[in-house]
Amino acid sequence: MQATSSRPRVRAAVIGGTGYGGAELVRLLLTHPGAELVRVVSIDHVGEPLEAVHRNLGRTGLVFEKMEPQEAAAGVDVVFLALPHKVSATLAETLADVSARIIDLSGDFRLRSAADYKTFYGDEHPHPGHLDGRWVYGLPEQNGPAIRAASRVASPGCFATTIALGLLPLARAGLLRGAVHTVAITGSSGSGAYASIGTHHPLRANNLKTYKVLSHQHRPEIEQTLRAASPDGADFSLAFVPVSAPLVRGILANSFVPLPVGVDPAPLFAEFYKDAPFVRVLGSKVQAEVVAVKGSMYVDLSWTLGAAHDGARQLVVTTALDNLVKGGAGQAVQSMNLMFGLPESQGIDAPGLWP
Repeated sequence: MQATSSRPRVRAAVIGGTGYGGAELVRLLLTHPGAELVRVVSIDHVGEPLEAVHRNLGRTGLVFEKMEPQEAAAGVDVVFLALPHKVSATLAETLADVSARIIDLSGDFRLRSAADYKTFYGDEHPHPGHLDGRWVYGLPEQNGPAIRAASRVASPGCFATTIALGLLPLARAGLLRGAVHTVAITGSSGSGAYASIGTHHPLRANNLKTYKVLSHQHRPEIEQTLRAASPDGADFSLAFVPVSAPLVRGILANSFVPLPVGVDPAPLFAEFYKDAPFVRVLGSKVQAEVVAVKGSMYVDLSWTLGAAHDGARQLVVTTALDNLVKGGAGQAVQSMNLMFGLPESQGIDAPGLWP
């Protein structure tokens, strides 16, 4: 076993390695100086080299393996579950006694309410007892200390990360009240590696359309996150409109919040994110945009304040990130770094692609 700064490298396994989330995990872990990717498990392409499926990779020396989850977790320090929603949930009891730490990229352990899970994911949770908080919500900017101590982490969704990071400083200040409105535009990779009518290129390439209006599964996750950050539980509701856009990577979210006259958002955001290595607070002079963060872990955050009216000003918070990196696999690796005492940004701090 190689070592980094006299520390043994973290041995990692990925279960569900052929999708876009799995591909991004593999890309990041293969070059991570503090980690060693030892196996990738899949029910597809078994026996094939990773680079035969993920064409961006050089020769890795690894092939896709088919094995039971307990076997996949044997002899490793951390297991990443890059499985579809409702599949990870079925493994809760199977993996309960596994000594390796587990980071799940699906939505199966993020919510605390089994009723919300049924409403927004369409099925009863097979193991609702696992929604009791034993899976720590893996948003480092909010839950860093808890992630460091965790053995199980539920990594946040891409929309949830984008929107929550734009609103958390306001929640912490007790400024979320009534209806908060968000319109967020997303790229096609967020829909997964397998085509559907909503991601078919001829229908998406020159198109913009809304979907899951007011009913997206990340809505209760965002509300839960913001209420947890609020000093009084935040009596608010989120009206969320997702928009499908003709780009592959990236999310741009615009959230509308009435702000009392006299409240300056700048110190709130500066204080909240002063120690966050991947959140770049741009303020009101430069607007966040997807091209500046594509392929990276960085989150760009800007805002616009409207004119005063009836004692309030309209605040529009704009947040941009790459849905597969900070909104997906990269954030899971960020949690791994925290869990194993590695530098938080190690292996995931490369700049984005420009343009």
